[in-house]
Amino acid sequence: MSHFVDGMQNQHMDPTPVKTDHSITGASTTMAAWLMLTLGVAAQAAGTLVVSTPAYLIPYLLSERGLSLADAGMLAAAPTLGMVFTLVAWGAAADRFGERWVIAGGLAGTALFMLLAVSATDTVGLGAMLGLAGAASASSNAATGRVVVGWFPRPRRGLAMGIRQMSQPLGVAAAALTVPMMAAHHGLSGPLVLSGITASVVAVACAVGIRNPPRAMQNITVSRHNPYKGSTFLWRIHAVSMLLVAPQFTLSIFGLVWLTSALGWAATPAGTVIALAQFLGALGRIAVGHLSDRTGSRVTVLRWVAFSCVVVMLLLALTGWQEWALPGALALTLATVVSVADNGLAFTSVAEAAGPRWSGRALGIQNTGQFITASAVGPVVGSLVGLLGYPAAFALAALTPLIALPLIPARDLCPGTDSTATRVSEQIAGGDHPGRQRSRVQ
Repeated sequence: MSHFVDGMQNQHMDPTPVKTDHSITGASTTMAAWLMLTLGVAAQAAGTLVVSTPAYLIPYLLSERGLSLADAGMLAAAPTLGMVFTLVAWGAAADRFGERWVIAGGLAGTALFMLLAVSATDTVGLGAMLGLAGAASASSNAATGRVVVGWFPRPRRGLAMGIRQMSQPLGVAAAALTVPMMAAHHGLSGPLVLSGITASVVAVACAVGIRNPPRAMQNITVSRHNPYKGSTFLWRIHAVSMLLVAPQFTLSIFGLVWLTSALGWAATPAGTVIALAQFLGALGRIAVGHLSDRTGSRVTVLRWVAFSCVVVMLLLALTGWQEWALPGALALTLATVVSVADNGLAFTSVAEAAGPRWSGRALGIQNTGQFITASAVGPVVGSLVGLLGYPAAFALAALTPLIALPLIPARDLCPGTDSTATRVSEQIAGGDHPGRQRSRVQ
């Protein structure tokens, strides 16, 4: 009887009752969380395949189309440039309408523009279609992060977001394995058609399979305040991520062409090296995400990653100056693994600090900053390579994580850790029925 009275009192005190989805219960909720994560990984990987395809067309563009390295780098940057203009809008749409149709609709548009790119008759037209494809693919960048935060409680988010973030290196690995080979056999159209079909298949899977996070977490009373006011935490994480992404895209855009043009590797073995490095990088993201769960701090592990990135980029520059073929490939692999490790940590920090009402927009801003940097990497690093050579360009890329180190906040900001939202999400992910927990929600 006392439990009943307590429950009635709590309901009276709570002006915004929890809306529950009674179809989500127990073990089925846990299974659903992992299914959502799987579909999120697939969506992000398909988008990354699209965005990475032009980078692995650079050898083909140089040899068959006669483009300069700077021009080819600009074409490779077109999808990321397109993403810059739509990431925040996609994030706001996810905040307003939910994740399912944002992800599926964006990928459908991505597929359409990639298939239209096949009919482009000149470089400008091709760049425009690639830019529009990148703009559409940004939906998965903003919305899949919300899916992870919505379905997983904080003690599991580092691991879950690390798994989600492995989609980026997996997408790059797929591009490294398939694009050079298909370009050699089918010209420019082969890789474009492959990435377009992949995006369309994943779009259908997401439309059918994705469910927005449980309403019990989404509709409880949480702070409506703007998380960017009164704290510099989010701005500092955004700035750090912009700096740390420069080595990552330097390697993903120019790693293959460095192996082939400077170290004498054939295209297929070089593509295999890149793919292996990206696969190991995917595993590394899971490892650092799990480590942040164990240590209880995202920013501490982020600081370790930034320092390690300085070291490995200088090591890569050394192997380039010495023109060591096999050590160069090993150093490139190590640098790739380290340079991609920060993304999941930063994304989790941003989503946790922003809270459920702002996470879509905050992740959109996070991605926008990263892709502004990424868009500049192609032409800037391409020009640096032309002027100074690859080793000097790699050494200069080590400056960005060095500058990032003092900007990393001293401690995490997670105002929702003890909030009703977090308690309910943990109860859901842990197997408790939301309806049974209602008497505890205040």
